[in-house]
Amino acid sequence: MKKGTPFVRWLVALAAVVFTTALMWYSTTEDNFALHAGEVAPRDILAPYTQTYTSKVLTEQRREAAARAVANVYAPPDTSIGRRQLERLRAALAFITAIRQDPYASQEEKLRDLGAIQGLHLSAEQKRYLLTMDKARWEAIQKEALRVLEAMMRAPIREGQLEEARRNIPAFIDLTMPDKQAAIVERLVAAYLAPNSLYSPELTEAARQKARQAIQPVVRTFRQGETIVQRGQVLTPADIEALQQYGLLKGSTRWQIVLAPLLLTLAAVLLAALFITLSRPLLAQNLTALLIIGGAFVVALSGARLLVQGHAVLPYLYPLAAYTLLLSLLFDGETAIVFTLPLLALSFYHFPRGFELLTYHAFLAVSGMVLLSRVQRMRTFFAAAAGMAFLGSVVLLALRLSAPDTDLTGLLTLLTAAVFAGALASALALVMHYFFAPWLGQITPLQLLELSRPDHPLLQRLLRDAPGTYQHSLQVANLAEQAARAIGADALLVRVGALYHDVGKVIAPQYFVENKPPGSPNPHQDLSPWESARIILNHVPDGLALAQQYGLPQAIRNFIAEHHGIMLTRYQYAQAVEQAGNEDKDKVNPADFRYPGPIPQSRETALVMLADGCEARSRAENPPDEHELRRLVHATITERLREGQLSNADLTLRDLKIIEDAFVTALKGMYHPRIRYPKVPTQKEQPTIPRSEAVQALTDTGAHAEAPAKENANVHRPPDD
Repeated sequence: MKKGTPFVRWLVALAAVVFTTALMWYSTTEDNFALHAGEVAPRDILAPYTQTYTSKVLTEQRREAAARAVANVYAPPDTSIGRRQLERLRAALAFITAIRQDPYASQEEKLRDLGAIQGLHLSAEQKRYLLTMDKARWEAIQKEALRVLEAMMRAPIREGQLEEARRNIPAFIDLTMPDKQAAIVERLVAAYLAPNSLYSPELTEAARQKARQAIQPVVRTFRQGETIVQRGQVLTPADIEALQQYGLLKGSTRWQIVLAPLLLTLAAVLLAALFITLSRPLLAQNLTALLIIGGAFVVALSGARLLVQGHAVLPYLYPLAAYTLLLSLLFDGETAIVFTLPLLALSFYHFPRGFELLTYHAFLAVSGMVLLSRVQRMRTFFAAAAGMAFLGSVVLLALRLSAPDTDLTGLLTLLTAAVFAGALASALALVMHYFFAPWLGQITPLQLLELSRPDHPLLQRLLRDAPGTYQHSLQVANLAEQAARAIGADALLVRVGALYHDVGKVIAPQYFVENKPPGSPNPHQDLSPWESARIILNHVPDGLALAQQYGLPQAIRNFIAEHHGIMLTRYQYAQAVEQAGNEDKDKVNPADFRYPGPIPQSRETALVMLADGCEARSRAENPPDEHELRRLVHATITERLREGQLSNADLTLRDLKIIEDAFVTALKGMYHPRIRYPKVPTQKEQPTIPRSEAVQALTDTGAHAEAPAKENANVHRPPDD
């Protein structure tokens, strides 16, 4: 466990805050483009949150449209124009009268003079008729032309309406006038009819300004997740304005966009700091653990912010729950929950359907953590994947069935994503646990399964060089595993630890009784108590050396070091005291006969210590019945408890009672007490028993029952090994 200085820890925390804030800011503004009106949107851009604003662009567009709809405003008819045109008509009539009365001009000259009048367009026939008509008709034409022009000039005539007014001249001419005279009147009036209502820029602008002011400001609202612009859409000024309002254009980021993720990041860091300080002070000293927690947090958050955002299905497929599962496997459920909550909040900050995604992933994470709370076999990960997939699907149905935009195809797609999310999270947790656990001195179920295989090189060596110890280890493993299941300890770890706890005996297997055939001489008889104790005690450091040589994890090495604790090899110690004599017994140092330890530091190693002692004594003493077997087990456990070997093992008295019951039950199956056969009577005394009853009696007593084994008196087995 690597410890970091306070400076290093604060530096790591500061780096986490800066990086997370930068990541949140960048991912929140990752849609910032250098876009302009008229360009094509590169992809769908969604509103990161609900916002209402007044659109200056749309308001101005509507006001300009209203102004353009206002027609040009003209001034009232100008009477001076009417008078001027009447004077011009009178002058023209006087000129025509002079031409008619000129006695010196020829007919051709008179016609030519009439054609010279500007604006007057008379046909040749009308000119001749005008020159030849009598005075009364001409006077009537003059009078009528002046009257019609005066009447028409009283009404407003705009520049664009002049031709229309000329077409209306016949309607003003007296109907009693002959056609030829009326035609000449029409030509005379048309020549001098002029616009009298002129366009007024001032009045027109005033009317348009009034129309602009009548338009109310346009208010736009985008809800979270609503599409602002679609991919391939040609951007309008209104689109650009909307993107600017959300700070999604280059150079338009608002200070709120930076401050909001910073505050959320600080809240997450504060929560983590309070939890570590108040609830997990040892975690603060473990720099490796902090780096794993923070590194995995950043990786999970980066994936959510940079890869998932902007997609429809990927947010539901992303295995964010793998982070929770990893922390629950490496540490505990409370730690996993405390760090998962900020991860969920930061991951789906300003996401479309953010609440839905947060709820969905929270259920996935918690359900997976619960299902992996007791990992004993690989199938637990498959069960967790199935449970997460099922619960995630249920949550999605609950959240999406009532949504108006839900369709069957989309719902099935999301349910499929939930299934794969559960499988991916479980698989990633398994792989990451296998990778990170050794960094923390832990061991994974996958590693335990590998170590438990009989073809492991060290187990093969144990089987080959010390077969009795191998069988003893199997019995201890079975015994300790049953007790571990009964008290809720890690049964798989206990079993594998028990398989390796005595591997040190392969260095000198001939000095341990289980490896000697019955009746063989005791090798310890020719050794001094100190030499005998040294050989027995050395199987612990020898086992640790072999564990290092074969690359066994620290969790397994703990079983080798702790399974005898700091107990004495009492037999050799007693021999040494006896040889020294009562008066010199103080010269015998108990440390020479004591295992190096330490005492068991966990429930699992304590179980192997107890199982080792109970299995050895039950095999050596061969108790005749269950009562004696229970007495033996109880005495062994009480002895270890009295000697303080279980002080650090976190076992309660209730646990010890459960362990005792489990040992007795398991030992009855392994070393079942032999029945005591009655004395067989002589031939004369033997009663006649029907064959059927004899067969039944044989079946009841057990056809394979053997007589109690005799103790091997000449082979010594230390009671504590």
